[in-house]
Amino acid sequence: MPTHTQIHTLNSFNRRATLGLIAGALGVAVRPGAAWALDAERAKVLVDKVVADINAVISSGRSEAQMFRDFERIFAKYADVPTIARYALGVDARRASARQLSEFTEVFARYMAVKYGKRFREFIGGRIEVDRARKVKSFYEVRTTAHLRGEAPFAVTFLVSDRSGADKFFNMFIEGINMLLTERSEIGAMLDARGGDIDRMIADLRKVG
Repeated sequence: MPTHTQIHTLNSFNRRATLGLIAGALGVAVRPGAAWALDAERAKVLVDKVVADINAVISSGRSEAQMFRDFERIFAKYADVPTIARYALGVDARRASARQLSEFTEVFARYMAVKYGKRFREFIGGRIEVDRARKVKSFYEVRTTAHLRGEAPFAVTFLVSDRSGADKFFNMFIEGINMLLTERSEIGAMLDARGGDIDRMIADLRKVG
């Protein structure tokens, strides 16, 4: 009959074995301490995937409408959409109902896909290359370079965090233009023009694209 020490050792082994199997399935290594903490390499891997998907879309030859749907999938897959949407609403997010927040997040994702999809369509015939990643405060900055035909290369930078529970980008800079600040300003202006009516703003945002 196994002793208490043997049972404890066996249980510990079983836990380690289970973690090892899970890690193997996910393609990651189990490390002591901050085993799942975001680091520069993981941030770069995420942006490598984002850039690969964007490059595939801009070289696909698909119609504009099809490309916008593709960009919406990319945005939903790799971006922290709820965080970006709440930031865009600013202080108005505090008075929005759960329904309004949910509806706004949904239509905002489509709006972003169309708006930034149009920007990325300008990259057709070019490519984006991932350069480097570095830690900035509690997140990581991943710099990429866009190479367009007939234009000088310029920077496209992604800010990556795992605070949502997964590795996602929560901000993006194209030629130095801050996506979060731009969208907060534009959504705020839309709300002001509608007397602060969140439902009207959502309805009008739904018509975009």
